[in-house]
Amino acid sequence: MKSPQRVQAYEKENLKRDLKSRHLQMIAIGGAIGTGLFYGSGWAIQTAGPAIIITYIVASAAIYFVMRAQGEMSVEEPVSGGYISYSSRYIHPFMGFLNGWNAFIFLLATSAAELNALGKYVQYWVPGMPIWVTAAIAVLIMFVINVVGVKFYGEAEFWFAIIKVVAIVVLIIFGAAMIFFGLGNGGQPLGLGNLTEHGGFFPNGISGSILSIVMVAFAFGGIENLGLTAGEAKDVEKTMPKAVNATFWRLMIFYVGAITILVTIFPWTSLTGKGSPFVEVFTRIGIPAAATIMNLVVMTAVLSAVNSSIFTNSRTFYNLSLQGKAPAFLGKVNSKQVPSGAVIAVFVIMLAGVGLNLLMPDQVFEIFSSVTTFGLICAWGSIALSHLRFRKLRIQNGQADAIKYKSPFYPYADYIALVFVAVILVCIAILPDMQVSLIVSVAWVVVVAVAYRVYRKRQSPEQVETATEDSVPVPDHMGS
Repeated sequence: MKSPQRVQAYEKENLKRDLKSRHLQMIAIGGAIGTGLFYGSGWAIQTAGPAIIITYIVASAAIYFVMRAQGEMSVEEPVSGGYISYSSRYIHPFMGFLNGWNAFIFLLATSAAELNALGKYVQYWVPGMPIWVTAAIAVLIMFVINVVGVKFYGEAEFWFAIIKVVAIVVLIIFGAAMIFFGLGNGGQPLGLGNLTEHGGFFPNGISGSILSIVMVAFAFGGIENLGLTAGEAKDVEKTMPKAVNATFWRLMIFYVGAITILVTIFPWTSLTGKGSPFVEVFTRIGIPAAATIMNLVVMTAVLSAVNSSIFTNSRTFYNLSLQGKAPAFLGKVNSKQVPSGAVIAVFVIMLAGVGLNLLMPDQVFEIFSSVTTFGLICAWGSIALSHLRFRKLRIQNGQADAIKYKSPFYPYADYIALVFVAVILVCIAILPDMQVSLIVSVAWVVVVAVAYRVYRKRQSPEQVETATEDSVPVPDHMGS
């Protein structure tokens, strides 16, 4: 006999569904393409050699399964909290609390890095411009865009993403022309020799390919934030599946395609990450002012990251507030149905991030950054676990056939995603430079656990009931 079910409600939100299909498509692309693709792939390439191509393919498949799992839940239960809300509902409230407040430390670290980088890119044209001035102006502009209305955020991210996409597509097309037709190389095709001539395809063995998965996975960080748009997407039953379905091919084209071109054109030993191989490709082809153009593209990528951070983190804090796991002012919305309290909080944290980047030693900043890797693992792992329990519950209640957008290969796709996350954890434990992240992460979990206990004591059942609607059945052992 089936065990009795009780009802747990999910958050009542007051947000405007103003994101169109094209917005979601580009938000998904923008989330998958960061500055790391332009400048930060060197470490992974040095670790795996040309075999980095396989690592990217494997990681793309695993991330696709994660996104399909989240997509299924987002269509059935579209809330701005995304995986944070689902992990509270289907794993344990503490997991949602942890995922939500991981966003705080992630925002602090990444905003400091991205804004500082933006200031350096501006100095390419204006050497005397203080970094903090550029950072402050960028945050202010992005703040206005986000507080005016979600449609403005969607439009900004749409055009930011298009610039990044065009740059990568141009690289792939011209790079392929260099390889097969000798464009920019005196008409002599470069061929595929660089894939095998410098120590073979696996110069550092299979272990090198496995260890490189840490940085490859980190490069994909942010793609899971597509789920946070579900609470503000128009016709989510159509727009969300379209955005998620194309995830795998976007990753294959923009990451696997670009990395394949780079390790084919250049010996992998020369791709150290100290400069941008994109600039060298465009310079070889004969495009004038290649460095200037790429500087502009990377600046756009940074602005996209800042814009996306304000949106995703504000929705995270907003959803936490509705769950009673964050201060009430974060749940306030303005006349445009934008969570203005949460947007203001993110704005303040970003400004603090700029200050931290100027004042804190590099070692301390690395400790902050190491926690972001842990946050990423928590997010992906909790999506897979939430989906396992979400689908199991629907099957128990005879509702599985009514699911509108089913994730394929259940439950094996979720198991693959969990193995992927476990491999990342093992690699972090093995790599000497990353072991500190495990120690810091444990300390962070202890801090969050203490804060969780405080909020649990302050939260009354009445607070939960007034903040929620649209009940969903949850097994008795969940949500305690």
